Amino acid sequence: MPDKLQAVSGSGNGKSRLRRQLTRIAMTAFAAFGGILFGYDTGSISGILQMEDWIRTFGRRDSGAAIGYSLPTSRESLIVSILSAGTFFGALGGAPAGDMLGRRISIMLSCLVFCLGVALQTGAPNVATFVVGRFFAGLGVGLISTLVPIYQSECAPKSIRGALVSCYQWAIGIGQLLAAIVSNATKDRPNHSSWQICIAIQFVWAFVLFVGMLWLPETPRWLIKESRLDDAARSLSRLRSLPVQDIALRSELDDIVSTLIAEKEIGQGSYRDCFRSGRNKVGLRTATAIALQIWQQLTGINFISYYGVTFFTSAGIKDPFLVSIAVNTVGTGMTFVSLWVADLFGRRSLLFWGAVVMCVCEFLVAILGVTLPANDIAGQKALIALVCIYVAAFASTWGPTGWVVTGEIVPLNVRAKGVSLAAASNWLWNWALAFATPYLVNSGPGDAGLGVKVFFIWGSTCAGCAMFTYFCIPEMKGLSLEQIDRLYQNSTPVTSARYRRQLMAEGSGRKSGNDASDSLQEVEKEKAEGLEIEALSV
Repeated sequence: MPDKLQAVSGSGNGKSRLRRQLTRIAMTAFAAFGGILFGYDTGSISGILQMEDWIRTFGRRDSGAAIGYSLPTSRESLIVSILSAGTFFGALGGAPAGDMLGRRISIMLSCLVFCLGVALQTGAPNVATFVVGRFFAGLGVGLISTLVPIYQSECAPKSIRGALVSCYQWAIGIGQLLAAIVSNATKDRPNHSSWQICIAIQFVWAFVLFVGMLWLPETPRWLIKESRLDDAARSLSRLRSLPVQDIALRSELDDIVSTLIAEKEIGQGSYRDCFRSGRNKVGLRTATAIALQIWQQLTGINFISYYGVTFFTSAGIKDPFLVSIAVNTVGTGMTFVSLWVADLFGRRSLLFWGAVVMCVCEFLVAILGVTLPANDIAGQKALIALVCIYVAAFASTWGPTGWVVTGEIVPLNVRAKGVSLAAASNWLWNWALAFATPYLVNSGPGDAGLGVKVFFIWGSTCAGCAMFTYFCIPEMKGLSLEQIDRLYQNSTPVTSARYRRQLMAEGSGRKSGNDASDSLQEVEKEKAEGLEIEALSV
């Protein structure tokens, strides 16, 4: 049997197989480094908003404030939300850039746009310059938020695609944790360096991503779409660490070509094609990806990302910066766990149960906040614990899995445009919530003054997330991007788990000997597991 496997797949001895496996995982996973730009930029503003020198520089005189300056709600709303406005346009621009220039080159250009924004913020002498810098940084982040999931989903082996795409969300969590650590380290500096260091360090993240992408190949699916079959074969050879003439590699190329030909017969990949009806249900799949990203924002997670330090301060917690580090550490750790659970439990189950846990935690935070006084130490500890559980639930489910599903669900011929629309919807709602939250939470003139009661809103929206998942998200664990087309053609989200098992069994039938037997055993094992949400309908 080992000799047969070596002849068919060119796998060689055990050590070389392991080396090739690690190489192909590292090549696809590296693109997730773009998430550090995303996470750090969104996370840093939470601490910067509370830095005294920054408030003196960009706030206005206020005799009632402890330091003699304060930040008006309107200015706070503009500075925080303008990043999301930039990311909205960047996400939309990611599609044409990715289709015209390729996924790899477009990611590199995104780094340059991002650096322009960082430079403007670092040297900003006034609010206007700082706001423009935030916009351009957001433009770069928006481009990356579209291009990195596409790059990873088109390069990753189907067996570990969920884990590799989840690396993007893990990198976002790492970025947010780094932002919290750097903010805590510089917050007490008495001059502009307190916030300038925090912002300027982002040049390092952009440089690492740019240089790394010089080494990585273009995605084989984009190269095939551009009729560059030889380049696609070489790209896939590097990504799979297999010879160009390997049977399994040629078979994967043939599947990509066949799927692209079939999809070109349906449409040429315009934005209108993203919403076409038909047997392939392209319109439904695009709408699902867009709605999924909207619901991800409605979980309320960015309230903690953008205003976490401010919230912990208002809750009476003595060291909000350290609490922010703790919360981000939990999020980063649980996102690391998601690298395994995405391909272990499946997309549908994770999204559903993640929404349920977040819903419970947010309602409990709101109830504690309105029933206990701010100086109640036990209440503060319970609040911090619930926020940590809530962040852990998001980081292990909706955070990474939302991007995994978005990268998988849209067909190849409209994938760049479909994912860009989904990412744009994410950032549009990100902007809307970031802009509205200060008015909802603050207690000044014209503000709603909800405070901690805003968690009643997030709890309600998480209940909506659970219902959306049950009725709209199919189970795609372990399927190739081409098999997902068949899943949509022949099943509904509620019945998708059953049909997915059928596809897995059919796919295993093409393998020989013990490989096929092992795959069938895995399918039978999955049948026995009581983890599928489909059981809820019984």
